[in-house]
Amino acid sequence: MSYATYGGIGIGTKLALARVARFDRAYQRDQVREGASEIGMAFDAMEAAAERLESLANSTIAPASEILLAQSLMARDPAFRDAVAKEIDAGVEAGAAIVKSADGFASQLRDLGGYFAERSSDVLDVAHLALRLLQGVEPGVLPVRELPYVLVAKTLSPADTVNLDSTQVAALVTEQGGRTSHTSVIARSLGIPAVVGCAEARLLEDGEMVLVDPVAGEVVRQPDEYELIRRNAANRLRQKRKRVREDLVSSGRVELLVNAGAFDELAVIAAAESSGIGLLRTELIFMDRLEAPSVEEQIAVYAEVFAAFSGRKVVVRTLDSGADKPLAFLRRDKEPNPALGIRGLRTSSFAPKILEDQLQALSAASQNARCEVWVMAPMVATPREAREFVSHYHKYPVDKVGVMVEIPALALAAKRVIDEVDFASVGTNDLAQYAFAADREVSEFAELLDPWQPELLKLLGMVGEAGKAAGKPVGVCGEAASDPGLAVILAGLGATSLSMSSSALPEVREVLSSVKIRDARRAAKVAVSSASASEAKQAALKSLGWTE
Repeated sequence: MSYATYGGIGIGTKLALARVARFDRAYQRDQVREGASEIGMAFDAMEAAAERLESLANSTIAPASEILLAQSLMARDPAFRDAVAKEIDAGVEAGAAIVKSADGFASQLRDLGGYFAERSSDVLDVAHLALRLLQGVEPGVLPVRELPYVLVAKTLSPADTVNLDSTQVAALVTEQGGRTSHTSVIARSLGIPAVVGCAEARLLEDGEMVLVDPVAGEVVRQPDEYELIRRNAANRLRQKRKRVREDLVSSGRVELLVNAGAFDELAVIAAAESSGIGLLRTELIFMDRLEAPSVEEQIAVYAEVFAAFSGRKVVVRTLDSGADKPLAFLRRDKEPNPALGIRGLRTSSFAPKILEDQLQALSAASQNARCEVWVMAPMVATPREAREFVSHYHKYPVDKVGVMVEIPALALAAKRVIDEVDFASVGTNDLAQYAFAADREVSEFAELLDPWQPELLKLLGMVGEAGKAAGKPVGVCGEAASDPGLAVILAGLGATSLSMSSSALPEVREVLSSVKIRDARRAAKVAVSSASASEAKQAALKSLGWTE
């Protein structure tokens, strides 16, 4: 095979040149064991998976240890085991029951979107580990070579990657995965460059030479001498970037915050080096219930979060139900298009007590809190709706009240909206979905939903400009904030804070600490004036001097 370049999502900044070592997780089906019930075999395998994950967690450090421990808890989840038992009662054999049940839970998590969708792979990882143990097949052993290699696989679970040796593995390339997948998280923590979500990785053959360029998000197959020289020169240019005076972080122009939604991971999120929470998703308090939580229940949960972030800021999003996040106690007649129906703030139009109780609980919990409590409403469409939401806080005061900008109409009315609120936060995932009329859950629309799309950046720029003119904060809490290169562009468009997963913080901080605001604004101007997402990214990175 001659020279070829394959694209994906890059993680890290180091260039890697080495030969491919393929890692395939194939296994053979064992004979079903005699003398044990299907339920007994299934539960034994799930417990064995839990113990294996727990042992691996105890043998490593964060963030891998937290990921593995969370997966071990999933393997012991009573709801998971009940689902497996029901499948077996219906005549499904043990292994298939585990996988089918996991598929069901993963589908539910994907339907919830955002953070919950990211966790769907955890359930599947647990199920596949349990299945291998049920069949008497040990998890795959990583390749051993005399020289460092590029590990290539369809996908890698935390159990596969936890013991990666950075002196042996020069880079990772996977067919599946995204910027916040566990492969990406662990690669960042180990300092191993990676390109994930590279579909053509399946074409790479064991032993052939490849060049992994994570900044470009590319894998070069059998690079020639010219390509090596060119990419090495570009990489040396990147390595020369150092912390500069008045950079975006140390100057205080951009706050780095974390997204939070799973309250059992609060300690891990709080330990991250951040200015606080930029998006506290409150849906989890309301999920899987036949009636809404009481004011007292909510106060207890919010107070715990506020205490964990003492001295910092917590931005709370009020309940964002509806569409892909239905609640049993808020059921309505089936809507023809739920994504365009009753969701977010609109829920209060027919169930006002839900919002009133939540605002009351947030206000009460904030009274003795030693953190700043900011509250924002999702799915606000007009300045009038923003004004009505703010009016609630005469009765239930908190430090600051704002709105999420997820609907294009609100971005277009940014100047009037900013006059009504204390701050705004852009949810890039939904804003892109509505701007391009493309369902964010449909993979065929991935190109349209690329956050580098110039039209989306223009909408972000409108909000940023309005915030700057009014002297009010504008945050970004969508997936776009976790892309280090795009983070620079968002700052250049006027974002004063970026909120992301805790695993993305170190790399984003490193990049923002090397850029001045004037350079970010120049790169943003170039990106917005581009003709496509790919051109916007290439032009912006070139403007910053990161590529030739």
